[in-house]
Amino acid sequence: MNIEQFYPLFLQAEKVTIDSRKINLNDIFFAFSGANFNAATLAEKAISDGALAVIVEDDTFENKDQNVFYVPSTLEFLQNLAIHHRNQLKLPIIGLTGSNGKTTTKELIHAVLSQKYNVQYTYGNLNNHIGVPLTILSIKPEHEMAVIEMGANHQREIELLCTLAKPNLGYITNFGKAHLEGFGGFEGVIKGKSELYNYLKNNRQTILINENDQIQVEKTTDYNSKITFGKRTSDYFFEIFSDEHFVGLDYKNMKALSQLTGDYNFTNLCAAASLGLHFDVDFNQIKEAIQNYTPTNMRSQIVKKEGRTLVLDTYNANPSSMTASLYNFITFEGTKTIVIGDMLELGDDSVAEHQNILKTAHDLGFNEIITVGKHFKTVNDSSKSFENTAELIQYLSSNKIQSENVLLKASRGISLEKAIDFI
Repeated sequence: MNIEQFYPLFLQAEKVTIDSRKINLNDIFFAFSGANFNAATLAEKAISDGALAVIVEDDTFENKDQNVFYVPSTLEFLQNLAIHHRNQLKLPIIGLTGSNGKTTTKELIHAVLSQKYNVQYTYGNLNNHIGVPLTILSIKPEHEMAVIEMGANHQREIELLCTLAKPNLGYITNFGKAHLEGFGGFEGVIKGKSELYNYLKNNRQTILINENDQIQVEKTTDYNSKITFGKRTSDYFFEIFSDEHFVGLDYKNMKALSQLTGDYNFTNLCAAASLGLHFDVDFNQIKEAIQNYTPTNMRSQIVKKEGRTLVLDTYNANPSSMTASLYNFITFEGTKTIVIGDMLELGDDSVAEHQNILKTAHDLGFNEIITVGKHFKTVNDSSKSFENTAELIQYLSSNKIQSENVLLKASRGISLEKAIDFI
C-alpha cells in the first residue's frame, strides 16, 4: 500500500484516529503499537465498529478485503499521508512554537481568525510528531486556514514538524528556560525553536515578530517578509491595560479586555490581534473574540471558590513562566498563598533553578509558600514542602489554606490540579 493508492480512501473518511476507543463510522484507525502491546490485534474490532480502514504494521493482520492494510511503519505512513494531504491544500497555514504561551496564543489566534474564516487548529496539546500529522489530516475542504501548534523538547524536532505542516506564516512566542535538558541549555532552546525561522526564511514565507523581544529581532534582522508588533514603529502597536486581575489591549483607543491574568498574556493577545488585522478581521470582531475567550485548560485560569480567588496554571511550568506567574500574583489584593510544584526536564540546571524560584518567592513576601515535588523538596526544608500531590492533599485535608488568593503552578507531571477540591 502506498500513499497515492490510499489517498482516495482517506478523502472518504470522517477522521483519522490512533485511539481505538474513539472510532466512529468511516474513520481511519492507525494501529500504533507500544513496547508491550500490539494494536494490530484491534483491527478486526475497529472494522466492526465502523472504521473505513485500518493501518497496521504487523502483516499477519492484513486483510485487504476488509480494508486492513499493512505498512512497515504506521508512524511514517501517517506522516507521509499528512505531507501528501498538505501538498494538496491551498489554504494558508500558521505555524506556532515557543517556550511559553503556545497553546493560549494558538487558541486566541483561532478565536480571532474564526470571526471571519473557517479555521482548523491543533486540538488540545497535539503538537508533536504524531499530533501535527493528525491536525493536518483533519483539515477539510471547507476550511479556509489552519493554525498548527508545534512543540519540541530537543533539536531538529521543529525542523521535522515544519516539513510536515509547511507553514506559510510562523510565530515564536518566546525563548525561555524550558526543556533545558533535551535542548542542551538555553542557547539550545534558541537554536531549536529558531528552526521555524529557518524553514520560513528558506521557503520565503512570512514571520510574525514581537519587536520587544530582542532575540526575535536579532534572528530576523536580515529578513524582509515579516509582520511586526510591539513598538510604535511596528506594523501594529497595542498598549496594555488591566481591570482587576485581567489584562487587555488598547488599539487606537479601542479596548479589548480578556479573561486572562498576567501581563505575560498581553503579548499573546497582541500576536492574535496582529494576525487578525493582517487578515482583515475588523477590530470590533477581534475585540469580541478576545472578550469571549475563556481559558478552561489550567492555563492562566481564574476561578472563584468559596470566597477565594484561585489562579490555576498547572499545565506547564519552567523557570521563565514560573517567575512571570509569581510577579503577576504578588500584585493581587489581599493575602496570598502560592502552591508551586516541580519544574521538570531541567537537567543539570534543576537544583539552581528551583533554588532561584524559591528565593524569588521569599523575596516577594507571599503570606504562605507551599512546594510540591522532589526537586523542590531538595531545596526547601520547610514543613510545607511535600514530595508529591498526594502528600499535599493529605495535609490540606486537615489544614485549610486561609489566604484570600491562591496560586497553583507546576509542570503537568505533578498533577497539582488534583488538589483544587481540597482548597
